[in-house]
Order: sequence, then C-alpha cells, then structure tokens
Amino acid sequence: MGVEAGAQAARARALAVLRIRSRALAVALLPAAVAVVLLAGTVGDRLAGPVWDAARWVLTPFAVLVLLAAAGIALVVARARPAMSPTVPVTEEAAPDLYRMVRDLADRLDVPAPSAIALTPDCDSWLEDRTHPAHAPPPAEEHRDIAGAGKQAHRRHPVAPVLVIGSPFLWWMRVGELRAVLAPVIAGTGPSAHPDIAAARRFVRGLDAAVAVASEPRRDPVSRAVLAGVGWVARLLLHSCRVHAAELERGVAAAAAERAQAVDYGLRIVAQEQVGLAYAGWDRLLTRVALPAWRMGRWPSRLDAGVVAALTELSRRDRLAEGFASRLGERPACDLLEEPGTVDEAASLLAARLFHGGPAGPGPDWSPVDWSAYPDEVVDRKWRLDAARLHRVLDAMGVRPATGPTAPATVAPTLSRVLDHLTDTGPAWTAGNTGATGPAAGSTGPGPDTAPSGAAGPPPGRPDPLDDEDLAGTTAPSATLAARLSAELAREEATPSPASPSPTPDPAALWDDRALPLFPLQPPRTARDLLADHLTAMVCCAAMDTAGATPGLDWLDGPTLLIDGERTADLAPKVLTLIEDGDATPLRVWLSQLGIRPEKPVRLG
Repeated sequence: MGVEAGAQAARARALAVLRIRSRALAVALLPAAVAVVLLAGTVGDRLAGPVWDAARWVLTPFAVLVLLAAAGIALVVARARPAMSPTVPVTEEAAPDLYRMVRDLADRLDVPAPSAIALTPDCDSWLEDRTHPAHAPPPAEEHRDIAGAGKQAHRRHPVAPVLVIGSPFLWWMRVGELRAVLAPVIAGTGPSAHPDIAAARRFVRGLDAAVAVASEPRRDPVSRAVLAGVGWVARLLLHSCRVHAAELERGVAAAAAERAQAVDYGLRIVAQEQVGLAYAGWDRLLTRVALPAWRMGRWPSRLDAGVVAALTELSRRDRLAEGFASRLGERPACDLLEEPGTVDEAASLLAARLFHGGPAGPGPDWSPVDWSAYPDEVVDRKWRLDAARLHRVLDAMGVRPATGPTAPATVAPTLSRVLDHLTDTGPAWTAGNTGATGPAAGSTGPGPDTAPSGAAGPPPGRPDPLDDEDLAGTTAPSATLAARLSAELAREEATPSPASPSPTPDPAALWDDRALPLFPLQPPRTARDLLADHLTAMVCCAAMDTAGATPGLDWLDGPTLLIDGERTADLAPKVLTLIEDGDATPLRVWLSQLGIRPEKPVRLG
C-alpha cells in the first residue's frame, strides 16, 4: 500500500472494523472462558460448595450453547455468497488489446493488475472482489488471470479484484479517453491488496450476505427461527461497522484518485465530459428505443452501437454537443475487442434482462432485432397492436362506427370513429361527470359506456383506473376511454402471453436473478399516457395506410412517423388537445394538410 493519506485513513478504518470483529469473538468466548475457570477450580477444591456447583451446572451448558451459536453464525457468514453484479465476462482471448492496456496502466500506477475484465450494461466502472468460493472463475482454458498467476499461485496469494467496465464506454469513448477514465479505477487495486483492508471488506461482505440469507422466505419454522437470530446478530454487527466501512471506501477512492493523477490527467478532464454524455445517451436509448421493443418481445441486439448513433444525432441537433462528433475519427475503444458484435449482443441481452426482466436467452418469443429491421418489426407492429386494442375497447363500450357521407359502408376500424367518440359532448355525458360513470341516467340504447358484463373494471386486487387523478384534466369521453384502456392493458399483462415472456431464473447465474427486473426503467404508465399512446398509434396507422407514410426510428425519441422521409414532430400537442379539451380541429387540420384520410379503414395488428 502506498503512502497516500487516503490509503492510511482506509487502513485505520479497516483496523476499526477488525476490532469490532475481535470484540464479537471475545463476547462469544467469554462464557466459555468463565466456564473453564469454574471447572478448573474443582481440581484443588478452591471453588467448592453448592453455590459454585450450581454456577458450573448453569454456566457450562450456556457456554456450550453460545459457542455453538457463534460457530453457526460464523459458518453462515463465511459460506453465504456475497452479492455480485451481473456482468458479461471478457476473456483475454476475446480482448487481448484491452487486457494489454489494463496491464500497462497497472504497471504505470505501480499497483496489481485486475484479475479479470467484465462488462456491465451501464455507464459506470468499478472494481469487484470475486474471491469468494461461490464466485469461482471458469476453467483455465476459459479464464486467464491478467496478473499471470497459475492455479497454485491463485491459492497462495490474494487475487486482485475484477475490473468491471460499462459497455457504452467502449463504443462511445476513444481509446485514450477510456484509458484516462479507467486509471483511477485500476489504481484502487493497490489499497485493495492490503491484508487489513481486504480482511475488513471480506468481513463486511460476509455480514451483508448473511443478512440476505436470513431474509430469504422459508417454510420450515425451525430454520426461520434460527436464521432470524443469525440475521439479528449480522445486522447488529453491520450497524456497528457502517461508519467505518463507508470511510474505508472513501479512503480507498481518495488514494486511488491521488495515485492516478500522474496518468493522463489532462485527458481525463475531457473524458469525464464524455462520461456524462454517454450516460444521457444510454438512458435515452433504453427508455425511448429499447423499452418499446422489449414490450413487444424483441430485444435490440446492438444497444452499444445504438449509443453512438444516438449521441451522434444529439451532436447534430444540439450546438452544445457539436464538438463531440468530431472525435469519431479517432480509434474507438471497442476496437480493443476481437469481436465487438458478439460482445455487444451479450451486453444487450443482459440489459434487457436487468431492465425489463426478459429470459436469460433468445427464443421464439424473445428474439433479437437489428436496427435496420426495427421500424417494420417493432414500430409498425406496436402501432397496429395499440390501434387494435383501442378499437377492441371501443367495441366493448358499444361505440358506434363513424357516421357521415364519407364513412365506409362496412363496420371497419377508422380514425374517424375515434375522433367522433372523443369529441362527443352530447347529452349522453352529464356536465358534472368526468367520465367515471358513463352516460347520464335514463339514456337508452347503446351509449358510449354500455359495456358487456366483464368488459369493465380492473382485475381483482388492482386499483380502479377511473380513480386516477391524472384524468382530472380530461374530457368525460377521454377519461372513460383512458380508464378502459388501462384496465384492458392490466388484464393483458396479468395473463401470460407469448409476446410477453416471463423472466426465468438462470441456474448458471452467479447473481440473484429471481427478482427481475432488478432496475425497472420507468414507473407504470398513467391512463392519460396510455390514451395518448393509443391515439397516436391510430393516427400513425391511418397515415401509413392512406397517405403512404412509413414507420421510422428516431435515436433520441424512439418510434416516429416518416412522411416523405421527414420526421413528424408536431403530432403530440394536437393529440393532447383532443384528449384534454375534446377539440379535434387542430388534429383534423393536420391530417388534411398531410393528405391523411381518417374515414378510410386501417389495417390492425
């Protein structure tokens, strides 16, 4: 360990954590020590008498019980598997240049090289200790230690932590920028190799893993009671170590940053700007582009490459990012991989699993999609399925087909039917009703809210969408239709379908994948948002079927409608005007200007 102030502070905190461990051991051994003294006193008749005999009879079994309990707790803490981040392993054969760059950085920083490299579908990088037996590395032919330690050396000497790199960094950053960003991360292997710091970290991770084991649901009442005691002791020790463990990590980070100042310091300032930009582009790509595909049972297989396209598009639109695209002429960090496409596909599948909860591998109902096929296989299909759901709900509500001289003779789905319903402010809707109860009392015939039995209301155990406060600023027809759409979508999600694959645990995973998605991207959509999405989908379907429009992909906004090859960006305000005010005039004018025929039938999904 170096002489950095942060390293010395980290070692002091590590010793404080180890002292807490020693005190806990002393407390466990204290009854046994007293029992040994009492038993030894019988040899010379120094502790004779009924009082001492009673003390021996009481304290000896108690000491045995305490020792057994302490041994059990120590066994759980030692054998419990610490949490491990979901990552894509990268072997040295798959990225020799990347391993060589990491080795060179470690040599310049005079710290041990990381034991392996892994990628995570996130914009972050860190060191992760995977020396626990449950995190055993793959066989030697599949995993090679950077530091060059063989099997015997692996057993005798502590193994350096694994370097986890955010996969978007490899595609967006240049080689020099990645090197500058990783320098302070790799510098952290120096303090991590100190025995006191390593022992303190192992103790804290073991306690955390023991708490997780004790929190798992179990049916056996005996095991629940035993593990409840283990969990209480582990939480008590964790609470005692909390401040020292946090300061330990701060000290390690400060020491790593101080040591890395001598390596590419000027370039690191520029690279940090790219970190923030990559994070913004990655978040936008996941929420606007990938999430609609995941909901359709498809997962984009080149998410990291999509980050480059998204950030390039951002630099084209935003003057503040004009200089970022000029870097693309330099060598990208993904060139350090032998097969970037294969690694990108693995990281994309892991991202879908973490953020959406899809299966561990591709299948007939969970298949990859290329960016070139995204508009036809995701955007077009999404719009038509949403339009079909919209008309299915209108049918259940008894809404009549569109009327008028231009209406089709057949009962075919049209955009006019939707517009006429949302602009209906006749006597069927009471003035004081926000759409929660449908037509006014005394109305006869099929009204806008006469639904057959079982077509209305949410599934059991779910809140009524009609109570959504988000619908307060909408018209009565819009509120009722939005609530019915929300209830219909809730029923579809509650019923397993091939298009919505359920997450399946991966027995080979070293991390807990039973509570997927681990990081949900967005909260559930409100009823107003659902109605806006479905109405937009219906307009887009009419544009594609009557005006020759095509589905498209916007790297920053997701699915988009292309008319004559140009992106339409002014549709959303007109849809909101229809929903909130019941005024379809702006939308009808927009349709007329683009040659879209709302009275023509559309093809549904």
